Amino acid sequence: MHSVEAFRDLQSEAIGWRRYLHQNPELDYRLHNTARFVTEKLASFGINHIETGIAETGIVALIQGEGGEGATIGLRADMDALPILEASNKPWSSTLPGKMHACGHDGHTAMLLGAAKYLAKMRNFNGSVALIFQPAEEGALGGQRMVQEGIMERFSISQVFGMHNAPGMDVGTFSICDGPILASLDEFDLIVKGRGGHAAKPNETIDPVVIAAQIISGLQTLVSRYTNPLDALVISITKLNAAQAYNIIPDLVEMGGTVRTLVPSLRDFAERHILALAQGIARGFGGDADLNYRRHDPVTFNHTDETNLAIAAARKLVGPASVNDKMRPRMGSEDFAYMLEARPGAFIYVGNGSSAGLHNPAYDFNDEALPYGIGYWVSLVQTVLAA
Repeated sequence: MHSVEAFRDLQSEAIGWRRYLHQNPELDYRLHNTARFVTEKLASFGINHIETGIAETGIVALIQGEGGEGATIGLRADMDALPILEASNKPWSSTLPGKMHACGHDGHTAMLLGAAKYLAKMRNFNGSVALIFQPAEEGALGGQRMVQEGIMERFSISQVFGMHNAPGMDVGTFSICDGPILASLDEFDLIVKGRGGHAAKPNETIDPVVIAAQIISGLQTLVSRYTNPLDALVISITKLNAAQAYNIIPDLVEMGGTVRTLVPSLRDFAERHILALAQGIARGFGGDADLNYRRHDPVTFNHTDETNLAIAAARKLVGPASVNDKMRPRMGSEDFAYMLEARPGAFIYVGNGSSAGLHNPAYDFNDEALPYGIGYWVSLVQTVLAA
C-alpha cells in the first residue's frame, strides 16, 4: 500500500482545482459551473461513464477496475458553498461577494477528483468505484435527493463512504468512530400568542415577550431534567422576533431554533415536549403557543464493518498513531446520513490544521491536506476492493 508521498505529484494540480472552485463558489443546487468543471475533469481522466443532472446538478461517475468482478462502492464529496461574505484575505478568495466555500467543499471536491485521476489511470482493484459529487449539502438535503433519485440502485452501490475536513486536527491525521458520529438536525418555529398593548400599561396585556422568556428557560429543563444525562440532546433558541417599537407590547412573539441529538428516539420526545411545555407555560399566563417542527438530517451512523475498513485504509496511509478510531461524536449534522441509511458505510475526518473554524468568514481549506484526502480514497478502494 502506498504512503502519502505517492500522491504528492497530484497535489499541485489539485491545488489549482481547489483554488479555482474557491474563487467561483455556488450555492445549493445552483452548481452549474461547478458541475461543468467537475464533469470536464472526469472526462479528461478517461472516465467514460459519467451521469450528470442527478438532483439537478449532482454527478455520479463510474470507474471499473481491471482486477475482475466485484462490488461497487460509492465515494462521496459535496460541492456547494455558503452564503457568507469571505474575510480570509487569501489571493484566491471568492470573486462572488456573499458566497464562500466556508466549509471546505472545494477541498472535498478536489480530493475526490485527485483520487479519480489516480484510480482511472491505475485501475488496480476489483469491481467498480462510483464517484458521487453531491450538491446542496448545506441545509438543502442534496444527499437525500440523490438517494431518492435512485443512485444506490442505478449504480449498484453496496457500500458508501464520506469524508470531511476538520479544523483543529493536525494535517496528516484522521478521526472516526463506530456508531453515531454526527447528530440529527431538526428545526422548529414557535409562535407565542398574547394580547398586545401599550408598554406603559402591561397590566392590560398578555405579554408574549414575558411568556417567551419563560419558555426559553423552560426548554432547557427538557435536556437537564427529562432526558438521560448520558444521551446527547441540544435544544437551542436561535431566533427571536417581537415588536419593532420601544413602546409596544406585541400580540405575538416568533421564536425559532434547532434540536440536535445522537439518539433518534429523542427527536420524537423533543417534538412532543417542546409543544407541551410551550403551551403549558403560555396558557398559564393566559396566552397560547403553536409549533412548526421540521425533521432534517438523521443521525450520521457509521456501520461497524465499514468503519473498520476505513480505519484500516487510513492506517495504511499514515500509520496507526495518526488515526484516532475513538473520536467523540460531534453535534453537527451531515446529510450524508441519508446515504448511510440507504447503504452501510462510514464517514471520516481528515485534519485541516489550525485554520479558522467551519462556516467562519476567515476559514480556508488547507491545501496541505489534499494528498492525505486523495491517498485515503485510493487506500480505501484498494482495501475494500482488493485485487
